[in-house]
Amino acid sequence: MASIPAPNPPRPFPLGERELIALLALMQALQALAIDAMLPALGHISADLGVTDPNHRQYVIGLFLGGIALGALIPGPLADRYGRRPVLLVSLVLYVLTSAACAMAIEFNTMLVLRVLGGAASAALAVVPPALIRDRFSGDRMARLQSMIAVIFLTVPMLAPSIGQGIELIAGWRAIFWFMALAGFGITVWMALRLPETRDPAHLQPIRLGVIGGNMRAVLTERGAFGYIFGSACTTGALWGWIQCCEQLLGEHFATGAAFPFYFGGMALLMASGNFTNARIVERFGARRVGHSALLCYIAVSALQVWLAFSPHQTLWQFLPVMSLNMLLMGFITANFASIALQPFARIAGAASSVQAFIRIALGSIIGLLVGQAYDQTARPLAFALLIAGLISLALVLWSERGRLFRRLIPPGEPRPA
Repeated sequence: MASIPAPNPPRPFPLGERELIALLALMQALQALAIDAMLPALGHISADLGVTDPNHRQYVIGLFLGGIALGALIPGPLADRYGRRPVLLVSLVLYVLTSAACAMAIEFNTMLVLRVLGGAASAALAVVPPALIRDRFSGDRMARLQSMIAVIFLTVPMLAPSIGQGIELIAGWRAIFWFMALAGFGITVWMALRLPETRDPAHLQPIRLGVIGGNMRAVLTERGAFGYIFGSACTTGALWGWIQCCEQLLGEHFATGAAFPFYFGGMALLMASGNFTNARIVERFGARRVGHSALLCYIAVSALQVWLAFSPHQTLWQFLPVMSLNMLLMGFITANFASIALQPFARIAGAASSVQAFIRIALGSIIGLLVGQAYDQTARPLAFALLIAGLISLALVLWSERGRLFRRLIPPGEPRPA
């Protein structure tokens, strides 16, 4: 009787954990580069392209974020059907092409259209990496990896304004877009050579409107995820409001001038520190306990921010430490909320990540745009936005958790921490 050959063992995953974290972080950081490298150059971009209203320069940032939101619903279902790898490759190529096109724009409206298209084209860079992480990890370990990715990712906001300022001084603002295209090309080559497909073949989802609609409905009707999705969108929106008006608030109102990139980078460093600390403690204490504690502290600090904003003659050194502390707390909130929201959706991680990214980015970009346009040469609109966002986020989380904070939920099959 002929023997039955043993099945082929699965191929080992070629990327170690550190290389996977670095690749996904830098991939996501391309979007941050497209935002933060622009900040020191917004005045020259708007002047060269004929913009007269100083607040209109914010559209270069706000419409890029809006483009990401518009495109966010598309890559998730495609990644569930065709795999994570091809969707990421297409997105990276489009990022390179739209960045190069922005470098050649000669009119402001053309620039804005290209920024929307560039944001939409790069939406997969925000959507697919969390799904890819969910393919291979779960529970608090997933939250730890999300935090480690964020640590590397947040080095870009620290460095990008200085990089953008340096490039502009040497070669003009158009060279910033050429630098973005070059960075995107390098990461495209790295990903093409090293990153394999991670989607489980058993989790393949067909491209049918009924299936896609059902998957998205499942995400929106999952009570345990709903509050974290929309709560994260609120706090993200307040943060993006800060990003859109920070050049005017720090650089002009608080008169940091040419030192603006260093102040901005230092604040981003604290946010990265929050993510790094979260990665060290989340598996011990749990994503819910850490995330809920950070949100309550965020609300308290935001209330202090409002009080300081209404004090007479607020100074830079009254504003800076409190805003920096809020950014530190955001490092704990974002990674944990994202992990908790994605946990229930292993089979449809792509679609779930698309819906969650769409809500977070769409709502966040609208809030950010409103906060930015409300800028009145004081920190008051931003302070109110931070506090309101925190309170709404807390109410949503309480609803998802049925009024009980700080619970520790261990996914089936995951070992309990010592």
